[in-house]
Amino acid sequence: MSEAVRTTRALVRLAALCLTTAALYAAWAAGTVPLYVSKQARRRWRGLLFRLWGRAAARCVGMRLDARGVAPRPPFLLVVNHLGYADVVALAASCECVFVAKKEVAAWPVVGRLCRSTGTIFTDRRSRRDIPRALSLIESALDDGVGVVLFAEGTSTRGAGVLPFKSPLLEAAARRGLPVHYASLSYSAPPGEPRADSSVCWWGDMTFPRHFFGLLKLKMFSAGLVFGEEAIIEADRKALAGKLRAAVAARFVPVG
Repeated sequence: MSEAVRTTRALVRLAALCLTTAALYAAWAAGTVPLYVSKQARRRWRGLLFRLWGRAAARCVGMRLDARGVAPRPPFLLVVNHLGYADVVALAASCECVFVAKKEVAAWPVVGRLCRSTGTIFTDRRSRRDIPRALSLIESALDDGVGVVLFAEGTSTRGAGVLPFKSPLLEAAARRGLPVHYASLSYSAPPGEPRADSSVCWWGDMTFPRHFFGLLKLKMFSAGLVFGEEAIIEADRKALAGKLRAAVAARFVPVG
């Protein structure tokens, strides 16, 4: 297939994604005022639109989502391995949730504003002093009936394996005896396309605009999402992190 065709495909997909995002953001903004008197109603409206966005975005970017198992219902804490920004689309399309993300995302043009609108919890991964604040926000979200997704590896990878899980943000779940759900996520690209570990996974020093446009050029790619059968309860956060990591790794299919 010629490069001109691939570039045209990417431009069409980018336009479709922008229009879809703008339309759903407008719907969210329009519903905020009449639903202002009810925090629960606003949360449900936001969750519904974010899930609709995830499903629409998956189609726009060429993702074929194969979700297996039963997604948890809010409120929940869900731990997943992290392969890049495509993870957000796959998970948003599969369950009603908000994400825990690094604070730098909040400053990204357009993306940062959208993340703030969807209730994303931002944390400074380089500062241990920020952990209590992030934990408090996670607890508040759970108490409000929200599903929270945590990428416990702390960074995205190329998908060769599952890194050890970091335990600080699991402290609240361990202390309160909350069940923690888990899921495994992997990607693949069809024959003739660049390998998914470089074309779909976003890691290392890859620049976002160039990588994202390259992903849009793909004919398609598959996302395999496997939800765990039973949540894990553990009073020690480090032991909890270890058990969750083992459960995710047991279901993980290496990328590439």
